[in-house]
Amino acid sequence: MQAMFILFICGAIAMGEDIRIVGTGGAGKISLSLQNLKIGPKSSEKLFYSVLKNDLKNSGWFAIVAKPTATVQVDGACIEKSGKLVASCEVRNGSTGKRYFSRVFTKKSSEARQLAHQVSDAIVSAVKGVPGIASTKIVMISSNGGKKDVAICGSDGKGIVQLTRDGAPCLSPTWGPNAQNIFYTSFYRGFPDVYKIELETGRRSKVAAYPGINAGADISPNGKLMALTLSKDGNPELYIRNLSSGKLTRLTRTKNAAEASPTWSPDGRKIAFVSDSTGSPQVYTVDRSGGKPKRITFRGNENVSPDWGTDGRIAYSSRRSGRYHICILDPKNRKEVQITSDYVDHEQPSWAPDARHIVYARTEGYRSAVYVLDTMGDAQVRLTQFKGDWYSPDWSPR
Repeated sequence: MQAMFILFICGAIAMGEDIRIVGTGGAGKISLSLQNLKIGPKSSEKLFYSVLKNDLKNSGWFAIVAKPTATVQVDGACIEKSGKLVASCEVRNGSTGKRYFSRVFTKKSSEARQLAHQVSDAIVSAVKGVPGIASTKIVMISSNGGKKDVAICGSDGKGIVQLTRDGAPCLSPTWGPNAQNIFYTSFYRGFPDVYKIELETGRRSKVAAYPGINAGADISPNGKLMALTLSKDGNPELYIRNLSSGKLTRLTRTKNAAEASPTWSPDGRKIAFVSDSTGSPQVYTVDRSGGKPKRITFRGNENVSPDWGTDGRIAYSSRRSGRYHICILDPKNRKEVQITSDYVDHEQPSWAPDARHIVYARTEGYRSAVYVLDTMGDAQVRLTQFKGDWYSPDWSPR
């Protein structure tokens, strides 16, 4: 289910060099103990502990152990009192005695899950120096009985919320850089237009409704520009739209071909996208100011759905031996790795802000579900356990 408007998709012979399948099998984890974190008998306190333990495990960085000799020790307590849940935590290195932090976290008693996410993210950030992902969210498309809508859930698959109830074809949902808005393409009014949903208010508005195709919106890191595909001038081409002034800048001019699926580089200077100008869909990059696009993928029959991660690597879906697989390319040194191998389709990858995890759509037996993939080797986790098909996931920036 490639969420893209490529008009001419032709098969091509995969180029020679073998791809290395990577995975560490979870090696190199830091031992972490929650043994000294005192938890009371109330359901909210127990839920906090259970979610915190699961979050730290799912971060991929830690092996949870019940030992006083663990490298990372979490001391303190979680207590519910007067409608509030208070977690007092001191995190220290069990070997050196170094204290990472000592903090008090507070939420409503009904927000035990959110409190656990907050504490987990603080521990990951303090110990590993990378963003935690427990508090992040994932937007995706749900398809049930022919009706398609936009939905979001937590990084652990909990708290699913349906944002639209149109039942109309929709695709390519993506987050704004502040995680307060979602942009997506919908045929809600009969034509493929780009909409914005403000999460706080639920307000929806059109942001691109030019004649023809309006698709693939991706917002620049500074939140001021939107890259998208438009066919208003005849051919599906890549454009940049200033969200404030509405000014359009055309980036590509390729006859008898189509451009799709733009994604911004972390510094906002370049855009990766898909073009079938050579006869099959391949990933290219182009400067934000324009210029000649540069092809960066050469292996696989088709290379689609790129997503540029915070560490500069690009994840994309590559068709090889009859199936789509997730690959990662470093555009600086052209090194590429294939990180999936099982014989199902792995599509539409999206990086987590920790530059370690990827969410993607897995299609097997004509059914699609959203999975989280640890690029360093931990087992994949199915995120959606709900009825219907789920695809086109995008991970929030925070």
